[in-house]
Amino acid sequence: MRLNRRMAAFGRPTSPRTPARVPRARIFRPLGLIAIACAALGVGSAAMTASAQGAPLPRCAHWANYAGSGIPPGSGIPPWGFHALQSFPGAEGVFAWGWGDIDLNTKWISGRICEDVHAPASLIAIKVGPHISYHSHDAMMWGYPGNEIKTSLEVTASTDPACAVGTRGHITMYASYNGVHSDSMQFFFDAGCRSQDHLYHGQVVAQVPPL
Repeated sequence: MRLNRRMAAFGRPTSPRTPARVPRARIFRPLGLIAIACAALGVGSAAMTASAQGAPLPRCAHWANYAGSGIPPGSGIPPWGFHALQSFPGAEGVFAWGWGDIDLNTKWISGRICEDVHAPASLIAIKVGPHISYHSHDAMMWGYPGNEIKTSLEVTASTDPACAVGTRGHITMYASYNGVHSDSMQFFFDAGCRSQDHLYHGQVVAQVPPL
């Protein structure tokens, strides 16, 4: 069953093996505005890099085409989605965002993700899915219960010369519940894109089903 895009409170029925869950209201703090500013700067820098190399620019302005307020910034509540802002060794001001559709009953997922590095400037676009290799409604990460999904990735466009189009990887998506905000997104890529193996945790707002 497809999930309702417009649900803003999340939870699921309890069972003998599942503790009662308090729906978590997603609070979109100034991170959204910071992230949009970071994205605008990063896309401009990456565009110059792509133009200089004659390479196609990843189509990563799609957050602007998703109206509303939520995930990503300026969006509604998608079946799955996230935005994150973080810095890593050798990668300053990294903004990542994405969303898509999902059907847990058939273990199918779709969508796209963009990672925008401000310095040194690079931008990669990533296809998500289609097969969900693992999902749990009772996962434990960072000391809290939540929803977890693992699925495959494929780079579809890149301005990073070391991260070629077609490189594969996978992602672990996690969103806590019971009123706790401790979401994370962890990327793993094959050789060539290992510099994009980022763990986002802290300044992350994520929607990982079930609602």
